Amino acid sequence: MDSVVQAADFDFKTWQATRLAEVEDCLSRWVSADAPAGLGESMRYAVLDGGKRLRPLLVLAAADAVQGLRDAALRAACAAELIHAYSLVHDDMPCMDNDVLRRGKPTVHVRFGEAEALLAGDALQALAFEFLTPDEGVPPAMQATLCRLLARAAGAEGMAGGQAIDLASVGKALTEDQLSRMHRLKTGALLQACVMMGAACADTTPAARKALLEYGAIIGLAFQVVDDILDVVADSQTLGKTAGKDAASDKPTYVSLLGLERAQQLAEELRAKAHAALAQSGLADTRALTALADALVRRSH
Repeated sequence: MDSVVQAADFDFKTWQATRLAEVEDCLSRWVSADAPAGLGESMRYAVLDGGKRLRPLLVLAAADAVQGLRDAALRAACAAELIHAYSLVHDDMPCMDNDVLRRGKPTVHVRFGEAEALLAGDALQALAFEFLTPDEGVPPAMQATLCRLLARAAGAEGMAGGQAIDLASVGKALTEDQLSRMHRLKTGALLQACVMMGAACADTTPAARKALLEYGAIIGLAFQVVDDILDVVADSQTLGKTAGKDAASDKPTYVSLLGLERAQQLAEELRAKAHAALAQSGLADTRALTALADALVRRSH
């Protein structure tokens, strides 16, 4: 039975609510307010009480699909969200994108100052890898694999490299291939890594790993296509961040390159490709991953 058929009788809302509650509980307990000189407050402000938590959900959905080790999956899910939160804190700063609104509230540097925001981001990044290396409960080899996947997605061949290309591309005309490469690194690398971190919580077949790697690459691109669409069609209150910022900053986007209608078509094409990749995985239950692909493409914020 393929993943599209499986998804028909899947209660995604219940699955999502259950998994989100687990993630929120762990983040609230593990991101301590006790860091010195108010640093804990700014760290918690950056990561709690907001966000779609797509990245943790991808980790947990992939772990469910491979029947992965539960403690490892939950730690990986929270670690991925910490890396995402740190990247947003730094990206929002005046030296980067200079945004004042994130998740419907003032950005961390607006609320706490630039120096505190920089330190909060640094501390969240370090804490992510601490999450992945507990004293017990997760085999050392699995810890090493999870750390490698996350580090690679966050570094020069992932988010940091993609952000560098983004900053260097302001005001420039990019081809679709160039734009796709930028977003594969800036956004897609972490989303793909989340899928593979979930898969790494169990022994999987080469066919399953190949299919999940492809699925992760597809949804990483789809996420950015939809993000570019929403930057045009949604307002700031709905988005929880400044709408129209990309156009105002003269940044290349899928909408500016392809037009709104073609960008919307592309998002749907990528959704279908994500389904097709899962159908090739050989895994018994990919319903959560299928539902996440649908939710990602059809989201309104």
